[in-house]
Amino acid sequence: MSADNSDKGTPGNIPPRESLIEYPSHFPIKVMGSMQDGFAEAIVTLVQGFDPGFHAGKMEMRPSSKGNYLGLTVTVWVTSREQLDDLYRALTSHPMVKVVL
Repeated sequence: MSADNSDKGTPGNIPPRESLIEYPSHFPIKVMGSMQDGFAEAIVTLVQGFDPGFHAGKMEMRPSSKGNYLGLTVTVWVTSREQLDDLYRALTSHPMVKVVL
């Protein structure tokens, strides 16, 4: 057994050479929430904390068929797995967000 674990990552982390995502890259994230005033703006503000170059023009919006929900696709510039994980945690814990994919 080798004592060198530098390439193995830690529990819950994926070693860089086993990741399916290359960093840095543009990465699309789908966010769904209830149709309400301020939802899209809140998500733009949150995402800008992780990608300062992000703006509303980089976001796609799709209302649900009955108009109860709004689906957003935000394409962010991610530079590391940690940044992407932190962004997912922030999105999923946001009170206006129902689902993040």
